[in-house]
Amino acid sequence: MQTKMKEFRARHGITQADLADRVGVRRETIVHLEKGTYTPSLRLAWQIACELETTVDELFSFDDEVPQNGQKKE
Repeated sequence: MQTKMKEFRARHGITQADLADRVGVRRETIVHLEKGTYTPSLRLAWQIACELETTVDELFSFDDEVPQNGQKKE
């Protein structure tokens, strides 16, 4: 998973801790999300996108693991 969270946080002047408080998670969760080592639930992704005034699609993108048709590559 790729994310633009850090870029959007910088635009809004929001720290990792601030964002974590606003969406109800620990700062470490934000760290892992920004590194791409944690995939958020749809609800968390939506909450983060709302706080950063963007869409989930703009904020998160996935690797080529699952193509557009939803079937995994073999």
